[in-house]
Amino acid sequence: MKVLIASLFSGLLFGFGLVISGMSNPARVLNFLDFSANWDATLAFVMGGAILVAAPGIYWVRKRSKPLFANKFDIPTSKTIDSKLVLGSACFGIGWGISGFCPGPAVVAVVSLQSDVLLFIGAMLVGMLAQHFLTPKSS
Repeated sequence: MKVLIASLFSGLLFGFGLVISGMSNPARVLNFLDFSANWDATLAFVMGGAILVAAPGIYWVRKRSKPLFANKFDIPTSKTIDSKLVLGSACFGIGWGISGFCPGPAVVAVVSLQSDVLLFIGAMLVGMLAQHFLTPKSS
């Protein structure tokens, strides 16, 4: 139950931060990616603020032997850059650049029921299902 409550609190805090910062608005994100006269640096300040806030927490967590609500840290160990990683990163970046959404802000914005958000969420779910069913299972 502690894990569920901590997850809910973290998700709500993250979503609240996205709404307050305006990052659930795709126009703001697209204006950051467009270096024309409409360029909006807000996203850079949000990312910088997030780094400043997260850095002490990451420092503190790295000093611990295990997480608060788990037996061990689940940190990826692979340093391999393969075609799946490059293709997935490219798809993520292209989708973000076209729509102005990445998964977190899209989930937050889904409550608006706007067609562009619902289309993005649908495409994201199709991509997740395709990856799940098309990736060979290791034995």
